Amino acid sequence: MPAKPTEPDTIALSTEELQEITGFAAECARRVLPIFERSLPGDTRPRDAVEAAQAFADGGRRTQALRTCAWAAYKAAGHLTGEVTREVTGEAADGVAGDVPAGAAAADAARAASHAAAAAYLHPKASAHQVKHILGAAAHAARAEELASGGGRGGTGPTLAWARHHAPPAVTAVLGRLPAAPPGGGRVGELIRDLDAALRA
Repeated sequence: MPAKPTEPDTIALSTEELQEITGFAAECARRVLPIFERSLPGDTRPRDAVEAAQAFADGGRRTQALRTCAWAAYKAAGHLTGEVTREVTGEAADGVAGDVPAGAAAADAARAASHAAAAAYLHPKASAHQVKHILGAAAHAARAEELASGGGRGGTGPTLAWARHHAPPAVTAVLGRLPAAPPGGGRVGELIRDLDAALRA
């Protein structure tokens, strides 16, 4: 019996594509930095992550400092998430409806910045989970806008539409080499799948 054909384990991914994807992610995250900075005006970790991502996109080296910035922005989100969980009894920050504390939106803005810096470390693996590395910044930015507007699903704001219309060629090209975005991930996962489907159309 002939062996069943298998999908390739890796995809083609050039440095230029990686830089273009990271620049796209940085711009998505930059759009919601004010949401974070209104909550913690003295905390520069998300902005530092966005600027580090942009420096790589502009031709800089992919250094340990970039990875460190990504983790720092992630920790900034975690700090806020802890505050939000204490504020809203029994609800995780990503699932709060109604009167959403400003910290929940700020936490997703920080996650967008973390994903922007982490986009530089996209792996050339033929895995659906890599879609999150490409579109995670856009989805978290959209979720931050949604939460900032009151948490309703119709309030994703302008970033998701901007991402649909301004994704550079590298984003759509690399998405085309990957399986579709995976299930799960809560509301951010839904936003990733919506954007993934729109960019593949």
